[in-house]
Amino acid sequence: MMALECAGVGKIYPGRNPVTALSGIDLTVADGEFVALLGPSGCGKSTLLNLVAGFEAPTSGRMRIFGQPERPPGPDRAVVFQEPALFPWLRVWDNVTFSPRIAGRKRAEYEADARKFLDLVGLTGFERHYPDQLSGGMKQRVGLARCLLMQPQLFLMDEPFGALDAQTRLQMQELLLHVWDTFKRTVIFITHDIDEAIFLADTVYVMSARPGRIQARMKIDLPRPRAIDMLADADFNALKRDIMHQLRG
Repeated sequence: MMALECAGVGKIYPGRNPVTALSGIDLTVADGEFVALLGPSGCGKSTLLNLVAGFEAPTSGRMRIFGQPERPPGPDRAVVFQEPALFPWLRVWDNVTFSPRIAGRKRAEYEADARKFLDLVGLTGFERHYPDQLSGGMKQRVGLARCLLMQPQLFLMDEPFGALDAQTRLQMQELLLHVWDTFKRTVIFITHDIDEAIFLADTVYVMSARPGRIQARMKIDLPRPRAIDMLADADFNALKRDIMHQLRG
């Protein structure tokens, strides 16, 4: 089954001077696939993610998510933003378990999973810390654990590591790949970093400047599991050159 199918999807923001953010977007994402959307700032990457998440509706075209027409936001799609969007007055445990708690679930129903995911992202022992006691990378780990506890079919990630320093960013990329290898959930990952896109994804869609269109589809045939030393491989750098040419075009 396809996790996402977009056929001729467009988005126009009305007003005195209407803005065409997306035009004729055609793309498919298979169930369990890791896809990166790569393009310059302002090309409509986040707009496309918002359409998939259900935060906005397309102006034209057709979009299907796991075979169903686009619909309002739901627990089947988890969104990870560049900023972790944690509740500063809640401890790590309460941030991670927020969704099941407001849904009225009993603690016994989610506690084991919550502890498993906190351990998976390396936050065991930090359950009683507040967000302002954590580093940027640790905050993103909290957000990732919270999304994992939702058990979504589709992860939508909008430059989640863009604000991190280079070393922390690499650590988070490796963590994300470990999580993806473990659960094989579908991921759509937005970035403007070519190395990040190639390192993480099965498929990279290169988008043009606004109005955003799909300029190229690049299959990333690099072996998995992947490690950071892959960034120096000849095959990696050949893909990087190809994508750089597409972006220049």
